[in-house]
Amino acid sequence: MTPDDLPVLDLADVEAAAALERYRRVRRRTETLAAPLSPEDQAAQSMPDASPTKWHRAHTTWFFETFLLAPFLPGYAAYDPDYGYLFNSYYESVGPRQPRPQRGLLTRPSAQAIGAYRAHVDAAMERLLDGPLTEEIRERLDLGLAHEEQHQELILMDILHLFAQSPLSPAYHAGGQARRADPGPQRFHRYAGGLVEIGADKTGFAFDNERPRHRVYVAPFRLSDRLVTNGEWIAFIEAGGYQRVDLWLSEGWSTAQAEGWIAPAYWRQEDDGTWTTMTLRGRGPVDVAAPVLHVSYYEAAAFAAWTGRRLPTEAEWEAAATASGDMGLRQLYGSAWQWTSSAYTAYPGFKPGAGALGEYNGKFMVNQMVLRGGCEATPPAHSRATYRNFFHPDRRWMFAGVRLADDDRLAEVTPGNPFLDEVIGGLSATPKTLPAKYFYDAEGSRLFEQICALPEYYLTRTETALLREIAPEIAARIPDGAALVEFGSGASTKTRILLDAAPQVSVYAPIDISPTALDEAAASLRADYPDLIVAPLVEDFTQALTPPEGARGRPLVGFFPGSTIGNFAPDEAEALLRQARALLGEDAMFVVGADVAKDPAVLIPAYDDAQGVTAAFNRNVLVHINRELGGTFDPAAFAHRAVWNAAESRIEMHLESIRDQIVMVGDHGFRFAAGETIHTENSYKYRPEAFEAIARRAGWTVTRRWVSADPTFAVYILAA
Repeated sequence: MTPDDLPVLDLADVEAAAALERYRRVRRRTETLAAPLSPEDQAAQSMPDASPTKWHRAHTTWFFETFLLAPFLPGYAAYDPDYGYLFNSYYESVGPRQPRPQRGLLTRPSAQAIGAYRAHVDAAMERLLDGPLTEEIRERLDLGLAHEEQHQELILMDILHLFAQSPLSPAYHAGGQARRADPGPQRFHRYAGGLVEIGADKTGFAFDNERPRHRVYVAPFRLSDRLVTNGEWIAFIEAGGYQRVDLWLSEGWSTAQAEGWIAPAYWRQEDDGTWTTMTLRGRGPVDVAAPVLHVSYYEAAAFAAWTGRRLPTEAEWEAAATASGDMGLRQLYGSAWQWTSSAYTAYPGFKPGAGALGEYNGKFMVNQMVLRGGCEATPPAHSRATYRNFFHPDRRWMFAGVRLADDDRLAEVTPGNPFLDEVIGGLSATPKTLPAKYFYDAEGSRLFEQICALPEYYLTRTETALLREIAPEIAARIPDGAALVEFGSGASTKTRILLDAAPQVSVYAPIDISPTALDEAAASLRADYPDLIVAPLVEDFTQALTPPEGARGRPLVGFFPGSTIGNFAPDEAEALLRQARALLGEDAMFVVGADVAKDPAVLIPAYDDAQGVTAAFNRNVLVHINRELGGTFDPAAFAHRAVWNAAESRIEMHLESIRDQIVMVGDHGFRFAAGETIHTENSYKYRPEAFEAIARRAGWTVTRRWVSADPTFAVYILAA
């Protein structure tokens, strides 16, 4: 339920209203909130932190009586001298009081008698506010009205906790809650940080703990554009978040174990496995698109750790909230109080005020954490960017949620980074995909070399045997002083077969996306071929427009072994061959290896070996993304799948999410349902006539073709 659901007057123009009208509006709203409650509802206290509704009504009235009427309205006498003891909250200097955990024992005065008390004080306040107002009266009035608005929120928080204890799950507010629209993936906005000013200035109302305004250094950071949803929290639960001690602060883990937490407060798992939650509209299904509520600081911190992020500091939150146009941040106010990682303490230069009102906030500045924003129970116009709410880290009955942040560790990953752009584009697609070329970081190249030695992986040994057989014939076509340009060289293993057969090659120019793999291969070849010039180029060979510098001005021979051409769909393969022709130039020669379609009983084991090396190779692309792009993939949460697609004549590799989960990459969040896959690679198996047709469309002439015995593999010589 939101404040707008309540039949109350609009407070948007509260600052412009006269003092008396402002007072009337706030006081009427408290009574409106209490109106749906029976006298029995108003008298009950469900826990020591909560208070009966009639006590809230009386305490806020006592506040005006004690701090405004008694000192400033001549001749005013206390309505009932005993009420000072009953309804003082924590003002030690005012006198003793009823112990907080025992407020629910106050069956007298009745809710009706409290109504009479409020009417008496309201009449006296009308007389006070109808006269001239000093600055001190105005300041105390502002504080009293803001104080009552705080208790209006507490009324809703406390009554929800009370009703949640009932097996009847009564509704405070009639009518079902409308389902929320899917908010989409989280987007993380970057903030430069630096020296920022936070805190309230000297104009307008603010609580004392919001001042003084001061400067604080904030390192560059990122903040999510929205709150964490119930659906994302369910993924955390199903991933074992409440059982993983590594995610939790020590004290939080102890608390969660002692209190048996398995989900947010008010959640219950029904017999059919679905989750329901208690709201002010009664118990109903958890809305997966709505912000998660009723989680403690400990839970919020554990969830943040699970995502690979963290909670923002209160300075970060305020700096972002007050940035120009708030940079598209959603749900800053009116949805959930948002835990920060900041302990509740005094700002530099803070001094509590004199007298009893000086006890308002300063005395609580220990062992509590700051929350920012405002929730659905917060009165209209009560929230602001500088507002500092605070609770003990184990509390859950308030409307507290989570907004994630992280350090700006991705400063080097700027828009235009092709790795980031392609990963974001692929994971944003339906179905999700990843470019296969990003398999080949150093570890991916190492794993691929292992794959090549596996008994199931026929391609390498078949192609290698074929290359050894035909190398002299290929070498006879290579001109003296030529440069051998290899596309996607990896470890350059097959290159040696051609180099040994063609000593007339002067330059070896490998192109590969992995600098580590290139460096290792280049160093090895320089050692074994001292007369050979090795001129590597670190680049995506699908994007390379010119040959490596050391190869320019020489006759060029392209070399593309390993059936990598099969990773491209027919139209993509055609485009790649056309680009290779442009790079190699006129009169160039291009040696290309391509696998041939065959029985799936041979194909599938080649891509899903018994030792699991191909599975590790497939998952390693997630490790690569984590390392280079700050991703939060858990590789163990994805299963390797190899599938033969007969209609497309290709083997497909997929990574299948084994649970519902959320993964962050750069500024983006991606939701995975259990069973959803990322399509990571295709390996097309071309019939020779199909491949040759593609080559001809790309501008090449096929001058020679060799096909091995079973398992069949083909090598082609193309001429420009």
